[in-house]
Amino acid sequence: MQTEKVVDHIVKWLKDYAIKANVNGFVIGISGGIDSAVTSTLCAKTGLELLCIEMPIHQAASHVTRAQEHIAQLKARFPNVKDARVDLTPVFEEFKTEVSLEGNQATVDMALANTRARLRMTTLYYHAGLLGYLVAGTGNKVEDFGVGFYTKYGDGGVDLSPIADLLKSEVYEIGDSLKVPESIMKAAPSDGLFGDTRSDEDQIGATYPELEWAMQMEENGKTPDDFEGREREAFNIYLRYNSSNKHKMNPIPVCEIPNNLK
Repeated sequence: MQTEKVVDHIVKWLKDYAIKANVNGFVIGISGGIDSAVTSTLCAKTGLELLCIEMPIHQAASHVTRAQEHIAQLKARFPNVKDARVDLTPVFEEFKTEVSLEGNQATVDMALANTRARLRMTTLYYHAGLLGYLVAGTGNKVEDFGVGFYTKYGDGGVDLSPIADLLKSEVYEIGDSLKVPESIMKAAPSDGLFGDTRSDEDQIGATYPELEWAMQMEENGKTPDDFEGREREAFNIYLRYNSSNKHKMNPIPVCEIPNNLK
């Protein structure tokens, strides 16, 4: 990958889109992970205004530390960057008092995890509305179009997606060129939706290199039967997520009314 040219291309795309949309800049949620670090740096490089928002909800200390380190570094490098911290923990806890928490614990935990992401989306759009900004998405190609590893109308609810055509490995390559803090470059990817340090791999059961490989194999017309051992297992994991999360990746189905019924 021609890293510098890709960076320039994305920065120009972001700036052109914002200018044509007649908006003032971008707002982005900072998690302490590589995707939000790279995306926010690309937005900052446009020279347009950028608001980085930290939105902890019972967040693991390591995530908070990395997010704050990145924001501090970004503000030191770019005069157009501002930041805000919105502690959503009280909001989340109040929400839990108004809904039923009965049922299968794993199902409840997942529903609450997705609620965290949707509270953050609401917060980002609140600030975007106030300031006339666009909400920049942080999803990469594997998450957005491979396994659908994001929350529908949560972190999937954005105005534009600068890195959604980049594989996770390519995001890291760009992160290195953009001088993203080493602590973020080395940290295990995590969605941070459970209030602990569990990684994406812990949840999915496969690493991003394995998922990238499986994604490429599917594009090449391969099937799990073409492989054995761990490769077959990883391929099946990829296909299971890809299939079950199609509802996120495909357009919302619309019931079309026949003309003779109108």
